[in-house]
Amino acid sequence: MITRMSSLFLRTLREDPADAEVPSHKLLVRAGYVRRIAPGIYSWLPLGYRVLRNVERVVREEMDAIGAQEVHFPALLPKEPYEATGRWTEYGDSLFRLRDRKKADYLLGPTHEELFTLMVKGEYSSYKDYPVILYQIQNKYRDEERPRAGILRGREFVMKDAYSFDLDDEGLKRSYELHREAYVRIFDRLGLEYHVVSAVSGAMGGSASEEFLAPAEVGEDTYVRCLESGYAANVEAVTTPAPPARPVEGLPAAEVHNTPDTPTIQSLVDFLNAAELGRVFTAADTLKNVMVKTRQPGAEEWELLGVGVPGDREVDFKRLEASLAPLEVALLEEADFAANPWLVKGYIGPKALIGRGVRYLVDPRVVPGTAWVTGADQLDHHVVDLVCGRDFTPDGTIEAAEVREGDPSPDGAGPLVMARGIEIGHIFQLGRKYADAMQLDALGPDSKPVRITMGSYGIGVSRAVAAIAEQRHDELGLVWPREIAPADVHVVVAGKDDAVRSGAEGIAAELDAAGVRVLLDDRTVSPGVKFADAELIGVPTILVVGRGLAKGVVEVKDRVTGERAEVAADEVVAHLVSLCRS
Repeated sequence: MITRMSSLFLRTLREDPADAEVPSHKLLVRAGYVRRIAPGIYSWLPLGYRVLRNVERVVREEMDAIGAQEVHFPALLPKEPYEATGRWTEYGDSLFRLRDRKKADYLLGPTHEELFTLMVKGEYSSYKDYPVILYQIQNKYRDEERPRAGILRGREFVMKDAYSFDLDDEGLKRSYELHREAYVRIFDRLGLEYHVVSAVSGAMGGSASEEFLAPAEVGEDTYVRCLESGYAANVEAVTTPAPPARPVEGLPAAEVHNTPDTPTIQSLVDFLNAAELGRVFTAADTLKNVMVKTRQPGAEEWELLGVGVPGDREVDFKRLEASLAPLEVALLEEADFAANPWLVKGYIGPKALIGRGVRYLVDPRVVPGTAWVTGADQLDHHVVDLVCGRDFTPDGTIEAAEVREGDPSPDGAGPLVMARGIEIGHIFQLGRKYADAMQLDALGPDSKPVRITMGSYGIGVSRAVAAIAEQRHDELGLVWPREIAPADVHVVVAGKDDAVRSGAEGIAAELDAAGVRVLLDDRTVSPGVKFADAELIGVPTILVVGRGLAKGVVEVKDRVTGERAEVAADEVVAHLVSLCRS
């Protein structure tokens, strides 16, 4: 296929758009791939839509290869299935909700577990029908509070979601591995660098969960890896190795000290060290108690929760939310402190919380026998040597403290290194959450019902386009992998005389006849503009037909490496065909 730029619906830009923050957003707009309609909402122009469809093609081919079958659901969905699973309220403000003229409630689908489950229930009834894998590629909608980074975090996006239905847990594990292997092939073909990391399931529910993350500085996911063992996890899924418990016998008694004007950890440490108490204190010796409130999705009433973490670490709110999901979580406001005057800001300790029946969870490092400096529940006072297991007993542990570079790997193999990444895929062993809600059973060989177990497997198709753009660009523009590029060869006509134009047209026609996708720049603009656009658009091979044609040569440039080579004009078609098929 030859695409002529003289008639292509395309306008490239020389300047970055004012609202663009990340490279993929800047370049996809400048190269004429996407255009902003509203915050988090984008249109795809012809070249961009071609890239998007190429990504979809790769996904379809690999899904079909594992026996998955494609279906298509509407984006406009009724409320009732999501009420049955509790997600009508669990999703909170991220759902786009609407009513029809008859006042019936609907939503724009953020994901389709409920609908897939109901479809299988309506069609299948016997154990002989299973296993089955269904998938769709569909527009999804989430009312992001702060859409950003162009198509990386939008309110409308294209996603592939697949679901496996099995009779037992062993079948689910096989389906999960099938998808894991398929995802590796998909992301390899897309030319992405990625890591597979342990993850949390969040609002999806389920047990085993892994994310495919594309390393990128602009990524919203922080993850860790142990280079010695290969351990990898999203920070939300990292488990903290707990030290062994210590004996409490013989430890100094807890003692309350007057510590005026020490509402922060640093001010407290400075005061204690200046007080010459016979030892040196650090932030790690203190126990910081952070107050939050939680409630069930859709509920009115909030409950207080105290979270204790070592004072040298901050509370990572995303880890806290993941640990408490599906509960809603919020920090206390001034009105909350006013309603609970016994909470002394800056001086909150475990004793008042436990004494008032407030749930109190601590970091796994807070084990029996560890002694802490913490709030004494009165203004300007702290208690020194408050011992866990002797002076206070928490209600349990929680993963809420920040994870840091150099922390020990949970598998004990070495230190952790941190990176940021873009989530491009996520796979879950859902189990029976949705099958239970929808009562999805199959009649077994003994004529007794068998509850089906499910897996869920998502790929952000439009997000993958942005992730590739983040990883595959340089100072001149985009550099697409050939598998998804809008063309195989970008032919630049670098001259106005008829011989050059005729020669370029002839080469383009021969390439097209050989099955090579050609983008032909036949516009009547300067060669400089054409070269700049060719670099910006990012087709992996650029062919320049110019003055050298009189000597029988043309120039082939590798957009990936930047290498240029002169090739005989009568050999260039065979050369490019071989290059495109290698």
